[in-house]
This record gives sequence, C-alpha cells and structure tokens, in this order.
Amino acid sequence: MRLIRRLRDFLTDGDDRLPPGLTLLSAAIAATMVFPLAWLVIEAVTVERARAMELLFSADTAEVLANSLLLMGGVTVFSILLGVPLAYLTARTDLPFRRFWSVVAALPLVVPSYVGAFAFVSAFGPQGEFHDVLAPLGVERLPEIYGLPGTILVITLYTYPYVYLTTRAALLSFDTTLIEAARTLNHGRTEAFRRVTLPVIRPAIAAGSLLAALYAVSDFGTPSIMRLPVFTRQIYVEYNAFGRDYAALLSLQLLAVVLVVLALEWLVRSNRDAPGDDAGTTDRLVSLGRWRWPATLLPASVSAVALLVPIWILLLWLLRSETGRRPSMAFEPIQVVNSVSVAAAAAVAAALAAIPVAYFAANHDSPLAALFERATYVGFAVPGIVLALALVYFGSGYLPWLYQTLPLLVFAYVVRFLPQVVGSTRTAILGVDPKLVEASRTLGESSMGAFRRVTFPLTRSGIVAGAALVFLTTMKELPVTLILRPSGFETIVTQIWRAQETALYQYAVVPTLILLVISGLSMVVILAQEGGREGL
Repeated sequence: MRLIRRLRDFLTDGDDRLPPGLTLLSAAIAATMVFPLAWLVIEAVTVERARAMELLFSADTAEVLANSLLLMGGVTVFSILLGVPLAYLTARTDLPFRRFWSVVAALPLVVPSYVGAFAFVSAFGPQGEFHDVLAPLGVERLPEIYGLPGTILVITLYTYPYVYLTTRAALLSFDTTLIEAARTLNHGRTEAFRRVTLPVIRPAIAAGSLLAALYAVSDFGTPSIMRLPVFTRQIYVEYNAFGRDYAALLSLQLLAVVLVVLALEWLVRSNRDAPGDDAGTTDRLVSLGRWRWPATLLPASVSAVALLVPIWILLLWLLRSETGRRPSMAFEPIQVVNSVSVAAAAAVAAALAAIPVAYFAANHDSPLAALFERATYVGFAVPGIVLALALVYFGSGYLPWLYQTLPLLVFAYVVRFLPQVVGSTRTAILGVDPKLVEASRTLGESSMGAFRRVTFPLTRSGIVAGAALVFLTTMKELPVTLILRPSGFETIVTQIWRAQETALYQYAVVPTLILLVISGLSMVVILAQEGGREGL
C-alpha cells in the first residue's frame, strides 16, 4: 500500500486533484501516438538472428549509415553557418532593407526540399540549363550535382531557416544592455559576441540545429533525386522490393540515430533561457560601417540560389510544356481537392487531439502530465518513412480493412505532426490568466463550461496557428503519402513525384506552383495569429 502511495505521489507530484476524465483521455491520446512504433519493433525482432546480423553488418548497411551521418552533419553545420549570420544581420545590425531581408531569408522554408532538388538537377545536372548557358563561354563541365555534396547543398538551402528563425527570435528578445556593459569593460565587438551573446543564444541555435538535423536524416525525396544511398531511400527501395526484414532493421537503425541526435541536443542545450525582459533592450543597432552594403550580398545570394533557381526552372518548364506531351501524366484539379481535404482533415483532427493533452500539461505540474505531452512528440521525431512502414506492418497484418484507406493516412499525419499543435496550444493556455477561469467557476460554470466560455476564446489563435502549421506540413509530406495513400488517390505531391520519376518535369510545374501558393497562404495564416508580436 505504501508503494502504491509513493508511486501516486511521484506521478502527481503530490497533487491529488488530477481530473480522472482528462487524465484518461490524455493517456489514451499519448498511447495512440506511440502505439504504431511497437509494430515496427515486433517486425524487426522476429527476424532470424543470423539473418539480422548479416544484414546489419553488411557493406551496404555501412555505406547507408555513413552517408546518413555525413549528410546530417553537413546540413547541420552549414545551416548554422548560414542561419546564425543571417539572423544577426537582420536582427541586430543596420543592414539596408533589413525588414525585407528578414522576410526573404525565411521564405525557403515554404519550398519542399524535393522541389528544390529536381530544380537543381535540371539546372546543374549533366546537360542541364546552366550547361547550355555556359557552354558558349567555354565552360564544358560543371561540378557534379549528384551525390553527397549536392544533397547537402540542396537540403541546407531549405532547412537553414530553422536555425535562422530560432536564433533571430532569441536575438530580438536579447538584453542588449549586457553587450553595452561588455564594451565598457574594453571588450571588442567579436569578444563581446563570444562572451555575452553566443552563450545566451546557444539554446536557440541548438533548437534550430536539432530541427535541421532531424529533417536531413528523415528527408526522403532529396536523397532519392540526388541518387544518394541513405536510410530513407534504402528503406523505400527495400519496401518496394518486398524486403520487409531489411526495411524493418534499417528503420530501427534510423530510429537509433534519431535518439542519439536528441540526446546530443539535450546535452548541448543550456538549461537557462535567454533573457527576454524588454526593459533591458534598446533600439540601438550595430553599425556595419563600410561593410553595410556588401553585407547584403549574403542574404541576396542565399535567397537568389534558394528561390530564383527553382522559379527560373519552373518557368522554363512551363514555356516548354507543349513538347513531349503525355496525356496520362496531365495534372488534374482533383489532385488539389485531395491534398487540401486530407490536409484539412489532419489539421482538424490534430487540433482536437492536442487540446486535452495541452490543457492537461499546462494546468497540472506533474510528471504524468509531462510524460503524456512528451509522448506526443515521438511521431514528430520519427522519420515519416519509418512511421509509414510501421503502419504498413500494423494495417496489413492485423487490420487489413484499414490498410491503404484515408482514415489510416490521416491518422499517420496526426501522429507525425501533432506536436506542432500541442506546443502552440499549451503556450496559449499558459498565457490565460487563471483568475478569469476561477471567476467563471465561482459563477457556477463547470470545468467544461469554463473552458468553452473563457479558455478556448483566449487560446483560439494558438490553436489555429498550430492547425495551420499541420496543414502546411501535411501538404508537403511525401513518404507517408506515397506509402499509405489509397490506390488511385493522387495528390499534389504524388503528381510532382510521378513527374520527377519519369523525367517529364513539365508536368510538375502547375502542381508545384499551386503547392507554393497554398504553403504561402498557410504561412500568412500562421503569422496573422501572432498579432502585434515583434519580429517574424
């Protein structure tokens, strides 16, 4: 009995007022989010031991592991080298057109990396557009775009905004009087940055770097287009070749890599938060002096490569769309309807599932509440192709009537992107004054009534922003859609992928432009929920 009491006190942190209904609902949602991965483990452990050892320690597996680690490390390093200077220039200096560059530098995040990949292949690949432009100038050969260097380049261009946005947010809330104090102690600008600014923004850099690293190791489209053998590409190949054993073992290896990345980020990250007290901030910007205009070359060149190259290639394909016509590859409006409908369904379902978990975590400071909240983050940390493979094993083996149906596809999206709503909803709930809720309770409202009349209206913007983010990422999700969609169910991303696989790139122009427009509108909705907040 004493043991049970101690366990209860640990889980509730001494709080006996945990509502049983909300606790059970949050537990059920958290368990559902973790549940699919259990089937992947079951599939992997059933492989014969000798066969498993042979596959895991083969030369092909070693090459896949090495390429994946090099890709992840390269993307992370170069994302920091691009994102941190861009954040500092747009947040802390007198860079010309600073507000314009602050928005443009974030725009590559809207472009799916696989769209950038086949645009770069078309531009810089053998017999690409740049080859035709430079041939009259005597340039007969361009550097190889395929392989590891090209993959690092492309993924970095579309993931550095993760580091840029988190670092810029930290710099905007940074107590600049600390810099002034360091300068009065005869520290130079570089020394002051190293001793004062860098330690404070390091958690933000680590957070953005984690997102870039997880994106790099989980990206499927770009390595496939760039012909780089990595975990995601090899898992997909084995899945299509009915190599379920090898695909399951590779998936577990990829999960192990992801867990190591999460552990390293936790070790690097400082426990203290960056000072955000506006009382210590000033409007004084760092003067770049004679480097003021040359400094614009950094955001201009990065933005031009990341945005103008895909736009240029898309326009060329559009102008040449009359050549090599194949009616079976033609874009159909139903693909937009399909994409928007499943993305909207996933956004609504994720919002509904996130509200109980976020409310429970925000209002109850107990290990149990923290455990349920963290459990919802598992799907986001797991690469999409691994999650899809786990649901394939589960659906085909135990619920064949659910396999390759729209409900299973929407469920996969919710598992993958639920944390995006949980985080924004929990933050919004924490911003509600508890006195308002207490006042409604004293007026006779039940817990549900107080939430409906007080909490929900005040947190609606956070919920909408999170749902819009789920909608945006679902629209771009490739491996989950390719593997779990019902037969004949075509979306924007599947049309783009079909055009890429058949090298009929002109059939990817219209769906890509529609995807970029929808993604841009989703970003507008997200930013509109921020109200008058400073920065992006």
